Amino acid sequence: MKPQLLKVPKGLQKSFSIRQDVVLYFYNRWHYHPELELIHIEQGSGTQFVGDNISSFQNGDLLLIGPNLPHYWRCDEKYFQRESQLYAQATVVHFSESIFGKTFLELPENKSIAELLFKARLGMKISGNGTEKVKKLLKELLNAQNGNSIISLLQILESLSHCPGVQLLTDKPYLDEFDQFDTDRINHIYQYSLSNFQKKISIEEISEVANISPHSFCRYFKSRSRKTYSQFLLELRIGHACKLLSEAKIPVARVCFESGFNNFANFNKYFKLHTGKSPLQYQKEFRKIPISSHLNNLAATL
Repeated sequence: MKPQLLKVPKGLQKSFSIRQDVVLYFYNRWHYHPELELIHIEQGSGTQFVGDNISSFQNGDLLLIGPNLPHYWRCDEKYFQRESQLYAQATVVHFSESIFGKTFLELPENKSIAELLFKARLGMKISGNGTEKVKKLLKELLNAQNGNSIISLLQILESLSHCPGVQLLTDKPYLDEFDQFDTDRINHIYQYSLSNFQKKISIEEISEVANISPHSFCRYFKSRSRKTYSQFLLELRIGHACKLLSEAKIPVARVCFESGFNNFANFNKYFKLHTGKSPLQYQKEFRKIPISSHLNNLAATL
């Protein structure tokens, strides 16, 4: 897909940026930037898109996104309701590998950091042992001064490089030359799909949103997303079903229809294909297993 180039301000006398966002909802446009992005989601839930990966995000998630890898965090619909008292909060660091100089990452002592930054080109979700230390260091980095800030950043990267719970989000890096002309078209497709996936969306309908012919739309979408539009919709629906099964005590049949499936047999088939479990098994096991463990398993299947 062709995301929007986002320019990240560093401020005067700064080699990288760190900020804490407290907002009604996260920046909801498909975008990229030449800097790496380390994000700790402190408050918020919804659907995240990183390259061709679609999965859920929630409080406590920690991600490292490589340079020029397009991404997009879409908060749940409840964050957009007029009377909502909810808010989203995240600590975000943007930095470039070049701030360390040409040879620093080639030093044998920095091999683990160099490998971490290389893997980040695929997008990384990091969990398990070590993440609490990273989150604590991020809080300290918010208040670090002068030379201490670059030392703190290195400590964070060193800690991240030894975290065992790493999930790579894409299969191969994005090397496309991004075209700004496509930005609005892709965002219209995403916004419409997220708002309407619970009902049937025909190719004719979504191609009208994209303002291209149905035949051109199929070729256009797959060339930029690495998947067909039907696969994209299916992942949205399965992800929503997983969220309903884990958060709400409602019958599986109702989950089926509220997730955009109009055939219970197909719902069971595709759910098991993506998660390795039937919807009923997933719902029963979720009530026995800690939430963090389930979310890790779910993210790995999408």
